[in-house]
Amino acid sequence: MRILFISPEGLPFSKTGGLADVVEGLPKALVELGHEVAVVLPRYRSTRVAKVLVPSLTIPMGLALRFPAIADGTVVNGVRYFFVDDPEYFDREQLYGVGGVDYPDNAERFAEFSRAAVEVAKHVWPADLLHCHDWQAALVPVLLKTVYASDPAFRHVPTILTVHNLGYHGLFPREVLARVGLPETLFHIEALEFFGKVNYLKGGLLFADWITTVSRRYAEEIQTPEYGHGLDGVIRRRADRLVGILNGVDYSAWNPETDEFIVAHYSAKDLSGKRECKRDLLAEFKLPAENLNRPVLGIVSRFVDQKGFDLIAEVADALMEEDLCIAALGTGEVRYELLFRELAARFPARFAARIAYDNVLAHKIEAGADMFLMPSRYEPSGLNQLYSLKYGTVPIVRATGGLDDTIEPFDPRTGRGTGFKFREYEGRALLAAVREALRCFRDQKAWRRLMLNGMTQDFSWKTSAADYLRLYQQAREVRIPRAVGAIQ
Repeated sequence: MRILFISPEGLPFSKTGGLADVVEGLPKALVELGHEVAVVLPRYRSTRVAKVLVPSLTIPMGLALRFPAIADGTVVNGVRYFFVDDPEYFDREQLYGVGGVDYPDNAERFAEFSRAAVEVAKHVWPADLLHCHDWQAALVPVLLKTVYASDPAFRHVPTILTVHNLGYHGLFPREVLARVGLPETLFHIEALEFFGKVNYLKGGLLFADWITTVSRRYAEEIQTPEYGHGLDGVIRRRADRLVGILNGVDYSAWNPETDEFIVAHYSAKDLSGKRECKRDLLAEFKLPAENLNRPVLGIVSRFVDQKGFDLIAEVADALMEEDLCIAALGTGEVRYELLFRELAARFPARFAARIAYDNVLAHKIEAGADMFLMPSRYEPSGLNQLYSLKYGTVPIVRATGGLDDTIEPFDPRTGRGTGFKFREYEGRALLAAVREALRCFRDQKAWRRLMLNGMTQDFSWKTSAADYLRLYQQAREVRIPRAVGAIQ
């Protein structure tokens, strides 16, 4: 099968979040299973390309025309990469915006990207199936069912839309339809209209042949008002075409036995190197060596409400009364960056924060910490808890989305389980889970059992890729002419 991925980001070329990891790991796994896979990405400022394949596409954008090029990237792990190259739109400081503010022309940027990706599928790399990711590629299914509806090139080509985080819609004013060259007939409740605005993601949810999201639990959660972000009615109406498939892990990049970024390798058979990684982590954060015998709690995250940092703010003082040390890495909302800087100033011997994106340091935290904290308000899939399991770094998570699917509460009586979970979205529940982990840490025999339980789990892409292939085949066999009867 020839499968074309269409995504706004993907490693090893661009990344802001877990989407990029998926768009690297899943295509690689599909190739290993014997399929042909290509990926279309925007050409951002940091992206280098091998050559230009199509010097100029003609893309209608309302009353204007744009002329992006299609560049050939390279073949990585058997996956072919193409880039939509329009410097005015994509040669910018960041991918989607600066300082937490979206670029004002994102509607136009990703409408052009979607149209150009369709042209790649038609003229450059004809595919059997188009797999689109998040709102930035959600117009592709809309285009195929409207602008390209009579094009024989796509008559038997289904679309899959994967929602990595339903909290991001691609929401724009009504006049965007005219600016990006979409028919005004799409501005109604059964298409892109969403409370007086244009919603790209809603269009993709309605017009895609199948919808996936990144864990079974999240597929259930997004059908509720609590997690549906106003689209739960749409998703319930498409529930017969909704599948939750858990993200996998690329263990060639995240494995303490081979990790190139950590000071010592270790495994479930020989854990001695983990203590050296802990020593190195403390040195990286300039934390006193006395913390070597104290549990180190690691955090690698965007500092935003979704990730549960309001809970950490709520119980920060009580948390620091416990006998622990915290090493945190990330960027995000100013108030949480300020919170972490203040805690580091108040507790310099036991709290350190690096306000940055640093992949090397993220690996060092996974290897050197004893515990890993993910108290998310919602978490579609989550990858860091899976990395943590492999590194013998015990996850403490809220029971939501992929966190709930992947972490089993530890029972010291039976020795079964892989981490600690709390359900209520409350600071006291978070604090109770941390205290339970600290009690277990003091029993080194039980803690070792817990570490080994996690390290022997297998969340590789192989299983998830097989699930996607079954869905791809089903999508090719059963296609819907268009989505109707949607509600807000």
